[in-house]
Amino acid sequence: MTSQTVKQFVTYAIKNGGWMEMDRLYLQNRVIALIGEQSLADEPLEKTERPAVELLDELIATAKKNGVIEDAQWAVDILEAQLMDFLTPPPSVVNAFFAQHYANSPQEATDYFFALSKNNDYIKTRAIAKNIEFPVATAYGDFGITINLSKPEKDPKQIAAEHNAVQVNYPKCMLCMENEGYLGRPNYPARTNHRIIRMNLAGESWGFQYSPYAYFNEHSIVLSEEHRPMRIGRETFARLLQIIEVLPHYFVGSNADLPIVGGSILSHDHYQAGRHDFPMALAPIEKEFTLLGFDKVQAGIVKWPMSVIRLQGAEITELVNAAEYILASWKNYSDESVSVKAFSEDGTPHHTITPIARKNGELFELDLVLRDNNVSEEFPDGIFHPHQDVQHIKKENIGLIEVMGLAILPPRLKEEMAEVEKYLLDQENALAQYHHDWAATIREKHEITPANVTQILQDEIGYVFLRVLEDAGVFKRDSKGQNAFKKFIETL
Repeated sequence: MTSQTVKQFVTYAIKNGGWMEMDRLYLQNRVIALIGEQSLADEPLEKTERPAVELLDELIATAKKNGVIEDAQWAVDILEAQLMDFLTPPPSVVNAFFAQHYANSPQEATDYFFALSKNNDYIKTRAIAKNIEFPVATAYGDFGITINLSKPEKDPKQIAAEHNAVQVNYPKCMLCMENEGYLGRPNYPARTNHRIIRMNLAGESWGFQYSPYAYFNEHSIVLSEEHRPMRIGRETFARLLQIIEVLPHYFVGSNADLPIVGGSILSHDHYQAGRHDFPMALAPIEKEFTLLGFDKVQAGIVKWPMSVIRLQGAEITELVNAAEYILASWKNYSDESVSVKAFSEDGTPHHTITPIARKNGELFELDLVLRDNNVSEEFPDGIFHPHQDVQHIKKENIGLIEVMGLAILPPRLKEEMAEVEKYLLDQENALAQYHHDWAATIREKHEITPANVTQILQDEIGYVFLRVLEDAGVFKRDSKGQNAFKKFIETL
């Protein structure tokens, strides 16, 4: 470790963290204390600029050498966040800067906050770059496929540390506001460099932040200050559209609020937003219909493998009223000819909606994706959940992101698909048994060469994801399913 590393890192802190040149000695002493150094060489600052994350890596290496931290990912994450916190203004200042930029334009405000969250390494850009991503053309547009490699896997040291860690119920979950500035621990992520923009939504305090492991451009989270379960209702539609009023260049959507069809975190009310055009947003309306009593709202069925109603209008209140009406109708609607059942015999509800809001020109737009979480003997994981024959690729819940046409697939597929390629090329392989029938079918369908095998396999993964969405659709795309969808629409 050279003194230049510390001095250059402190220069970044002064430039980005709200410090002044007068703070340089203070910052240098703070940094060397964290990495276990005793002093700095008395030498002038070199003008050469290196990326802040490169300097960070050198500081971490010095801390390991000095025995300040053990060589475990959780310990590295905590120290990295502490160091990058010097590059981050305090929450009150970040919120003030956001407001100043917002006075010029909403996009300028999010550009500022997004750049800050990348520069201070809260958004793990280097980890995200490890993800495998590719498009697949389908009849519904180009789906996005991501094999998620960004979140680091736990090593044995971390597993042992988590086992021995004192159990703490703070923060209550990873979406609570008390994560802002939290040090972290072996079984909980470091958040020292985390910042949240405060928002007022319908008289309630909410926060706006970016996702550290983004799945799409400017992937962000809007979260309730109150730790309470997810719930889809009138207030949801009103908040989503109010967020679009505040950030018209973003989309925003909510996971469903029931198990199986909901997202991975149902315990904290939150939405996901971002600056990204998903395939579903680009999908056309294939059949318009009249929603009785809502003359100012245009309604239609979207051409999509899942069952989607799109509402458009210039007046938010009218859209909220229409969405509330459709949700209430869907919650009580059954058609057992297509396995759609609103309630169990004990009164357990099974119907909800995955809603997505955006601005389309001068109109506000709400997509309402109908969801049903019933199970059966044939489909114990969920009637409208990826069926057993596609779970070798995707068996997790189909949440908001997948609903819109972006597959988030597990990291195991990176190695497993390499073995599938070897199998397709008749090379020695360790093909997983649960991929065998699928891989054999692929080999029968195609003339496979070393030049085309990767493209063929990527396309076939995309077709499996299409099947996943079709499985999750409550009204299937065949004539029986579409007639059943029409019957529901007629009740509206």
